[in-house]
Amino acid sequence: MLLAILSAALFGAATPLSKGLLGSIGPFTLAGLLYLGAGLALAPWALRGLVPRGRVLNRRNRRHALGSVLAGGIAGPVLLLFGLRAASSSSVSLWLNMELVATAVLGHFLFRDTMTKRGALAAIGILAASVLLSFEGGTATLRAGLLVAGACVAWGFDNHFTALIDGLSPETSTFIKGIAAGAVNLAIGLLAEGRTEIDPATLGGALAIGALSYGASIVLYIASAQGLGASRAQLFFSSAPLFGLALAAILLGEAPTPARAAALGLMGLSWALLLGDRHAHDHVHPKAVHTHWHRHGEGHHGHGHASLTFPARIFGHGHEHAHEEAAHRHPHVSDIHHRHAHPGEVEE
Repeated sequence: MLLAILSAALFGAATPLSKGLLGSIGPFTLAGLLYLGAGLALAPWALRGLVPRGRVLNRRNRRHALGSVLAGGIAGPVLLLFGLRAASSSSVSLWLNMELVATAVLGHFLFRDTMTKRGALAAIGILAASVLLSFEGGTATLRAGLLVAGACVAWGFDNHFTALIDGLSPETSTFIKGIAAGAVNLAIGLLAEGRTEIDPATLGGALAIGALSYGASIVLYIASAQGLGASRAQLFFSSAPLFGLALAAILLGEAPTPARAAALGLMGLSWALLLGDRHAHDHVHPKAVHTHWHRHGEGHHGHGHASLTFPARIFGHGHEHAHEEAAHRHPHVSDIHHRHAHPGEVEE
């Protein structure tokens, strides 16, 4: 939960910050620089685990990684930035909660990402908060709204793809997406947008925003989605527009409003519903060897470590590890270990 909210804070800052750069460079070029910044920032950590112990990624992981690059790295940011160029940053910040709807719908129909009644009520509450906020988002063109909606659908697919990649660590997955998607979009931008020179301040600003608001944010989100399931993590990540509005208030001097306070309270109630959400049923875990973010002491990761630093012990870490086949019953969410049907599900 905390990882998803911190990811949301970093991503929410990207909208008002990116808006200021669109006057200097085009959407394709900026999207490329943002994701290249993400990839370059993570290179020192990612390159160490690019090919875990020489093991080649299986077809499933390669398919999900390719989908993540195409949908989340290339299509999503370009559509968002075209929409941002045509509308105010506050409007776009609020529209980004459509990603919650896209992720939940795709999860239900395509990715076996189950939600309980509490989770559905929490989603309704968060959407209601978004509607409340949208009344003060200002006017913008229908075209801009459709572009942002398209970005949200692309990122909805990306959220599920990245949550299911278990052959790469979150930082390695994000590094690959950043370098591959960033290079493609930057090349398109330089060819199609008619600019070959970028002033150093704009270049440095775009790379820095990419490193934090995309690189660090995506790594934190993947870690959260692997532990919570993409739809559930997205509910907490939906706080991103609030952070965007807060930064816009600081940078632009916009005063807090009663609608924003009410929306924050509604989101808080929705998150409280999620924290009390429990369900359990009998299920079987097949034998597996994979790589993903995890913590110890939750019943699935009993392997030992020679030494583990304080942050890794508390907040988790990622590496290749093995699981023996197991059958048991316990409360769980649709994390990377529980992407299965729920016959006879019991809510607790």
